[in-house]
Amino acid sequence: MVILEKKVAGLTEVAFSRFLLRARKAAGLKGTVHVLVTSSAAMRSLNLRFRRKNKPTDVLSFPAAEPTKGGQRFAGEIAISADIAAQNALRLGHSLAAEIKVLALHGVLHLAGFDHERDNGVMRRRETQLRLLLRLPESLIERGQPAAITPGPSRERRKKRRPA
Repeated sequence: MVILEKKVAGLTEVAFSRFLLRARKAAGLKGTVHVLVTSSAAMRSLNLRFRRKNKPTDVLSFPAAEPTKGGQRFAGEIAISADIAAQNALRLGHSLAAEIKVLALHGVLHLAGFDHERDNGVMRRRETQLRLLLRLPESLIERGQPAAITPGPSRERRKKRRPA
């Protein structure tokens, strides 16, 4: 199930559901996934409630406590900030729809049991493989997340750092 609380240009609930199915299959994740695309304010609230961090974040994953729901296998839920995704997309030069998919893939991998903070690059390599397979721009881990919360240097500062 996909809920687009914040509308995303170029991405319908049906199209996003199809993408999620492909991403789940590619990642080897069995079971349904619910995805909420919402505001940064809602993400801040979720991050505070579940991680005790009082700041918005780009994506959160919630693995299912019980693997079945109504006779169907249930893998978990993903929440995505459309606001942060829009900032990332603009900064990185790709569409908001593509950025939402990058964040969804990242969440799917977490639901599949990957943990980039503890796995010595295993999730990074898998995310890169799947990103290429699904024809997505640079993955979240590849670019050193969270881009919207900790912006990279401005173009002016990058120029100054280059050796003469």
